[in-house]
Amino acid sequence: MGCTLLPALLILVASQIPVTESVGFAEELYCGLENCYDVLGIDRDLFDKSKLSKIYRSAAKQSHPDRFREPEEKTKAEARFRVIATAYETLKDDQIREEYDYYLDHPEERFYNYYQYYRRRMAPKVDVRLVIIGTILLISVFQARVFEASFKRHAIYFSAKQKHTEAIDFAMSVGKHRNRAINLGVERGLLEMDNKGKLKKVNGKNNEQIIRSILEENMDVQGGYKKQSIYDTLMWHTIVLPYTLWKWIAWQATWVWRFGIKREEYDEEAKLYLIRKNVGISESQFNCLPDEEIDDMMEKELWTKAKFVVWKAERETEEQTKLAQSGRYKRYKRYMKNAGTISFVDED
Repeated sequence: MGCTLLPALLILVASQIPVTESVGFAEELYCGLENCYDVLGIDRDLFDKSKLSKIYRSAAKQSHPDRFREPEEKTKAEARFRVIATAYETLKDDQIREEYDYYLDHPEERFYNYYQYYRRRMAPKVDVRLVIIGTILLISVFQARVFEASFKRHAIYFSAKQKHTEAIDFAMSVGKHRNRAINLGVERGLLEMDNKGKLKKVNGKNNEQIIRSILEENMDVQGGYKKQSIYDTLMWHTIVLPYTLWKWIAWQATWVWRFGIKREEYDEEAKLYLIRKNVGISESQFNCLPDEEIDDMMEKELWTKAKFVVWKAERETEEQTKLAQSGRYKRYKRYMKNAGTISFVDED
């Protein structure tokens, strides 16, 4: 919004310029009523940028306020020093010097010169695109490298990696997952069993590490405990945003064409999408549901809104019945009935 107001603000400023001063230097612009080249004692036709810094230091040294002790002289020196600094800032930048030369050659174009001057002064000093890119990179690095300090182990872990490790640790403790990994290890020849059905301890082999690697290879960990990836960062999502938008628009157009205009029957993919939409969960959350629960939803045709409403009401009634039969809920109800109301009475 600020960018849209800038031209209007500049026009408003320019409109306040007296018409009687239509030609000549403007006191508000650049070096005021002086020529910036003359301020530094430079011939415009012989301008050499490589000598500018040396000329500026010499002029600034002569007019530096610290050289004067009298208040009046010090005040004049400060004003002169500011003009010298302005002249240097104007001439050292190629673009600003080009605009200033135009200002000198076309003093009658006062409105345009005012616009160029204040546009340069009020414009952001840093490229907004660089700020946006830097912010995205910082957020992405923060997402990928959120540290969790462990004072007991004197180590630092990435939070995503730590969570994934916790998920694998849990899978190692679950019998069915562990047994599947052991069976796969035996089939691949990585693990050996003795006559009693127990794992053999073989020199040079770490059975626990082998089981863990097989689990990591075959376990599909979803949600906040899934394995960290660069594809989950804001930077990646920003890069693929145009493709994502194009894919979404194409999908929406295809859906309207197939099921809105041509009136085709829903296929399995469309039915699953409508079920997810009715239930109100994401695709990744839906995929984490047990296959039996998804099959039950398909059998009950929950992609139909009317049937979903009936199913939802039945589920809510069932949950309320289970809650009413819960011992903890009954204790809570008794507490609220007997001591749930708190009143304040005066001590006297």
